[in-house]
Amino acid sequence: MRVLLVEDEEGLRRPLAALLARQGYQVHEAGSLAEAWDRMVNAEPDLVVLDVMLPEGEDAGFRFAEELRATGFEGPILFITARDAVEDRVQGLDLGGDDYLTKPFSLEEFAARVRALLRRTGEVRQSRVERGPLVVDLASRRVVWAGREVLLTAREFALLELFLLHPERIFTPEELLDRLFPEADSGLKIVRVYVHRLRRKLGPEVVVTVPGGYRLGVE
Repeated sequence: MRVLLVEDEEGLRRPLAALLARQGYQVHEAGSLAEAWDRMVNAEPDLVVLDVMLPEGEDAGFRFAEELRATGFEGPILFITARDAVEDRVQGLDLGGDDYLTKPFSLEEFAARVRALLRRTGEVRQSRVERGPLVVDLASRRVVWAGREVLLTAREFALLELFLLHPERIFTPEELLDRLFPEADSGLKIVRVYVHRLRRKLGPEVVVTVPGGYRLGVE
């Protein structure tokens, strides 16, 4: 699952991003509205975590949420902000927010709110996916290949999940790098490494190389 994290305070944004990444989410960070709109185009997030007060203004997060809904974005929006007045919470929810978390908050509560919101989305409700010898429970992250349970790392599972949720789509190496490994210094090499890991653990046919990139190989 993909999360867009919009927070201008780097001291908070980086720990939140690291926490989400450890739990297997694909995290795209933005420190301003301009960056947030760029990330929206490239990341296609399932969840937006949004600070209310951004460099563009005290209500910039509210405006961004309202504009997101106007563009047709249907994923959950979680506001994180130091503004705890009742009228602020009401405004955020009325403008399209799904939850409102007041700073300061614990990382454990933040992670729980994210899990709760993503459980409501259609992709998570599609829990069990079967493709040939591959059986995956997206909620529990249990992977079975040819009757044998296989343990995947969080990044390996995130790569497999991406292919499963878009079984007909061809992903370029550059797109996989941007979605899954935005912080990697090794460039496209890391994409090849993780594709190789999936093939080694599950079988060479699970992800196939096609003109333009990679796609799911099992039906």
